[in-house]
Amino acid sequence: MKTVSAARLTDLVATITHAAGCSVEESHTIARRLVDSNLVGHDSHGVIRVSKYLEWMRAGWLKPNQPPTLVFDSDTLAIVDGNRGFGQVIGEYAMKLGIAKAAQKGIAMIGLRNCGHLGRLGDWAEMAADAGQVSLHFLNTSGAQRVAPYGGSDRRLSTNPIAIGVPIAGGDPTILDITTSTVAEGKLMVAVNKGESVPDGWIVDKDGKPTTDPRDFYAGGALLTIGAHKGSGLSIVADLLAGAVTTGKSSDPDDTVLRNNMLSIFIAPAVYDAAGGVAHEAARFIEFVKASPPAKPGEPVKAPGDVERATRKQRLASGIPIDDTTWSDLTTAAQSVGIDNVRASAMIA
Repeated sequence: MKTVSAARLTDLVATITHAAGCSVEESHTIARRLVDSNLVGHDSHGVIRVSKYLEWMRAGWLKPNQPPTLVFDSDTLAIVDGNRGFGQVIGEYAMKLGIAKAAQKGIAMIGLRNCGHLGRLGDWAEMAADAGQVSLHFLNTSGAQRVAPYGGSDRRLSTNPIAIGVPIAGGDPTILDITTSTVAEGKLMVAVNKGESVPDGWIVDKDGKPTTDPRDFYAGGALLTIGAHKGSGLSIVADLLAGAVTTGKSSDPDDTVLRNNMLSIFIAPAVYDAAGGVAHEAARFIEFVKASPPAKPGEPVKAPGDVERATRKQRLASGIPIDDTTWSDLTTAAQSVGIDNVRASAMIA
């Protein structure tokens, strides 16, 4: 296990992606958002993805320096085709577009289709919250079935995450960022890299039998949904919103390209609430909820987003832990674009 500063890790990832063909600006955007996922503790959406990105670039699934296309545009609605460009860059474009529209009209919807991996979904809710807006985000991966529906035993759904952000007056925003599967697929990748088992109820093997070995998932098994039939229903609806409603694709085994589709809704309270009552009422409610006496002494109630902020603070101070397998994958990715181990190691020293 290595511990690396966020700044040095960002430089390394930016160097690798730039050497792979991304522009300087694009490579830094990709690196900044991947490393921030590590900072908040979502290692499954962090630098562990670099080698996969290079693999997808070589396959033509992910295209560097690819601008989006505005397919449909109105005062409150837009459909954006990502043209399989990097999600970190295309996602920022789509969010800025939605935030600007909502700031004028009070509400906006952006359908983003055919995009590269959009990373941690909470990034986009945080971006809207920083602009003082409430937002809802639904994402699917049309060509990557990973999850069994409730009552089923094989892969029919993608992990279908949902993120919601609400600004809080005088405090940090409330940011909910969850998958409708029991866990993001990347967390299984992290467990494999660390040689660890996973909890009961996360996955089934290729025969639909419960297992705690994450390798069984990669041998043809499937993730399960949260909350049994409730989570399965939520996953199905998220897949429809992200896939069909955006004019993209819902989960489809005939779609062999891994692409993200995302439906985002933006609400700007400032348009109808000049006094800021919405954010103040949100602050009152969150304070009330968090004041509940702890069920376990020393473990106070947390609002969505509190854990990520605390982890970011801790990792900014002490560094980001990188397991040996992830480091090996990073150095292999670096080698594939002409950066040797000595140089890669020197960049994080």
